[in-house]
Amino acid sequence: MANSSNSSLKSDALLEQMKQHLSTDAGKEIAKKVGYVYQLNISPKKIGTDEVVYTIDLKKGEVIKGPYEGGKPDATLSFKDEDFVKIALGKMNPQIAFLSHTKAQ
Repeated sequence: MANSSNSSLKSDALLEQMKQHLSTDAGKEIAKKVGYVYQLNISPKKIGTDEVVYTIDLKKGEVIKGPYEGGKPDATLSFKDEDFVKIALGKMNPQIAFLSHTKAQ
């Protein structure tokens, strides 16, 4: 599993926006309501290959590049970069993606 800080995933920009949003009052409110930790393994082309790992920690209200270091995340999701972007932008139904394109643990 790669964790390159020099990745060029389209998802990088979306996750940076999420990080910025979580620092706002509205973002802090969402984090407080959800309170889970998600680890995202995002691959440029094929799931499981050259993954870049992100942690969305909605207990602390932060997005970090790298695996979760506080134990086991509440959910680990693996995506192809293009599928994550489509889901985040509302261009792909998450249920369909889950059934056909993603891996969850």
